[in-house]
Amino acid sequence: MVVLNRIYTRTGDDGTTALGTGERRKKYDARIEAYGTVDETNSTIGLARIHTRDNPEVDAMLARIQNDLFDLGADLCMPDKGKGPGGARLTVTEMQVSRLEGEIDQLNADLQPLRSFILPGGSAASAVLHLSRTVCRRAERLMAELADTPGEEVSAPALKYVNRLSDFLFVAARYLNDKGAGDVLWQPGQNR
Repeated sequence: MVVLNRIYTRTGDDGTTALGTGERRKKYDARIEAYGTVDETNSTIGLARIHTRDNPEVDAMLARIQNDLFDLGADLCMPDKGKGPGGARLTVTEMQVSRLEGEIDQLNADLQPLRSFILPGGSAASAVLHLSRTVCRRAERLMAELADTPGEEVSAPALKYVNRLSDFLFVAARYLNDKGAGDVLWQPGQNR
């Protein structure tokens, strides 16, 4: 369990921050960018949840995802050394990826087929989930770049999870737009 008695430590005043392993890195380091963007994704999902209280099923899915994103952040923050409950390495697992895939399939089963690209919008919940999706895609790009960096590692389940998450956020946004009936469709060349 994490215990924080004091929020400011002054140790980052020199432009560095500590990984979970204690190693210090520049605040603009690729690993810090990756888990910072995962945190940003989590924050936008928290914002979306303000608008999902009337749909307890989707809200519960988003709550699980928020918890998963802390596991993902721990994975990125403590490469090779992070230990979770029971001494196992704290990371996103294939089981979490599978759960997310099942939830995508569950929500998608009730949606009308896509006939056009969708513009972010519709309901407030949908609009914020589209924002979450774009932040998640940025996190995915940063994680993929980090994984390709010599000397750095990102677990395969972590990359899968963040990829599936953006898919989930897209499907959930459509689901919360009256199961796709309230989607705002792109009209190619409409304003020419």
